[in-house]
Amino acid sequence: MSSSSPAVLVLATGGTIAGLAPDPATSARYQPAQLGVRQLVDAVPALAGTALQAEQVAQLDSKDMGPEVWSRLAARIAAAMADEAVAGIVITHGTDTLEETARLLSRLFGAGAKPVVLTAAMRPANAPQADGPRNLADAVAVARALAVAGGGVVVVMQGRVWDAAQVRKLDTQALDAFGTAEAAPWGAVDDAGVVLGTRPLSVGPPLSLDPARLPAHDWPRVEIVSSHAGAEGRVVDLLVADGVQGLVVAGTGNGTVHAQLQAALQRAAAAGVAVVVGSRVGRGAVSGRHEGWPVAAEATPAQVRVDLLLALLARR
Repeated sequence: MSSSSPAVLVLATGGTIAGLAPDPATSARYQPAQLGVRQLVDAVPALAGTALQAEQVAQLDSKDMGPEVWSRLAARIAAAMADEAVAGIVITHGTDTLEETARLLSRLFGAGAKPVVLTAAMRPANAPQADGPRNLADAVAVARALAVAGGGVVVVMQGRVWDAAQVRKLDTQALDAFGTAEAAPWGAVDDAGVVLGTRPLSVGPPLSLDPARLPAHDWPRVEIVSSHAGAEGRVVDLLVADGVQGLVVAGTGNGTVHAQLQAALQRAAAAGVAVVVGSRVGRGAVSGRHEGWPVAAEATPAQVRVDLLLALLARR
């Protein structure tokens, strides 16, 4: 491929896809975030000769993902969106918080003209039949196809392409660990090529935020509280006293909340804390309004927290 061809920019953040096991035969015991981005790319024969740029944005276990890395990642993607030498962006990530980063990027770049494709792995890089190399090759192929189709933010895992705003981790062990609450995969990729979906990818409401200038620190304080049998409101009162600015409620059923927790949330809202109600149930949207609080549609509580973080940032 000509060196003048627009490249796919691979941004690495660590995770299992870059992990190594001391004993590959027992790869359940491994250390994530051990290999650099160039090692990941060089381990994929299918990418030989492909126009690529590769950069290390972070090197961490994605359970430790947070605003500092999100800010750095968003700024680099924003720069790539304006770079004629870049056709699309692929992000390697850990699986633990992939659904949160995917939601964030779908809100920030869903209307962008260039694709953003996230991928990951369930097995470390030196495991027998490691899934990372194929996932990375597939992600690059999808990025190139989406660049022609007009952009979008998606997640590619195990030959399936998922809408980044809706995807979630559904299994703790399976290679095919990702899906959505209701929707089928948006697209697919295999040795025969890439098949892109026909329904529009999710694009959230416009945000008055510049992705290139998100703060590295001092994001709004937003926490998740869960309703359950015997739930009390004490934790909410403590969080309010500690300066929390937003609360996401993982409600039971259709977003229902234990009476004692509900009373504490009412006190929090009266004190100026933003409250959003979601559900801890794996499938189905929360409908209606609860005590006047906005409700989340089809999203996990962790994804709802991302939405509330961005909304509070936009109010500053």
